[in-house]
Amino acid sequence: MHYEGDIYRPPSEAGSILLQVATGCPHNRCTFCSMYKESRFSIKDEATVMADIDFAAKNFQRQQRLFLCDGDALILPQDRLCRILLAIREKLPWVTRIGTYASTDSIKRKTDRELGELSALGLAIAYLGLETGDDVTLEHIGKNSDSAAMIAMGRKIRSAGIKLSITVILGIAQMKRSLIHARETGRVLSAIDPEYVGALSLMLTPGTRLYDDWEKGIWTLPGAREMLVELRNMLSSTELSNGYFHANHASNYLPIKAKLPEDKAATLKRIDDALSGKISLKPEYMRTL
Repeated sequence: MHYEGDIYRPPSEAGSILLQVATGCPHNRCTFCSMYKESRFSIKDEATVMADIDFAAKNFQRQQRLFLCDGDALILPQDRLCRILLAIREKLPWVTRIGTYASTDSIKRKTDRELGELSALGLAIAYLGLETGDDVTLEHIGKNSDSAAMIAMGRKIRSAGIKLSITVILGIAQMKRSLIHARETGRVLSAIDPEYVGALSLMLTPGTRLYDDWEKGIWTLPGAREMLVELRNMLSSTELSNGYFHANHASNYLPIKAKLPEDKAATLKRIDDALSGKISLKPEYMRTL
């Protein structure tokens, strides 16, 4: 496989074939993210991508999932993306799920018909970084989107038959907007009603603007207890009709896995037990991105 730069994928795609169709991230201005700081966004040569599909056909016959890398593969021109999906269907017929990162911008660029076409060709799940439903915090972290756009584009891609996995970040709003962030995020998640929600706890990384602000003392990172209170308020404010709310990322202090709505009450009690000291939190040295 021909990989350029660092390759990233969601935790749930750990066992997937990683097909790099683009490099970097077309936005690449989020203040908390360092993943693509050293990579310039570009769409990879189609012949190289097709050669990688041929390689996967010979060497990855046990993997039933495939993930399109990198930062926002959905932004590829429709014709190019369709040819890639067709090649995957023809040469890797055992692949049952294809996933990609997405953004409000890349979803907006696709018509309803185009998204439906991608779904029909096997694109089954998209991963969207909401981070927060609080418009003030969205602007502060450089997401280039507001909550209304997140809701509209989340609903749009789900209407096309593509499942949606949304990432949110505990601690991203500091303490001064923590509860606002939690409740507004719950509001947006409820409005989109995705199949999956993944909450992770912010870990500052060198090379990001947020890390620089923290070093200067002008940005404060909430502690473990504060993030747990935030998680409780976020989950309490979230209503999903048939979805999963997970906070089992390696960065989290308390792993939770909840099917909503049926596991909500029990999960809130688990968080309360942790807050009261009945359940131990993950020590700092065990947290990782």
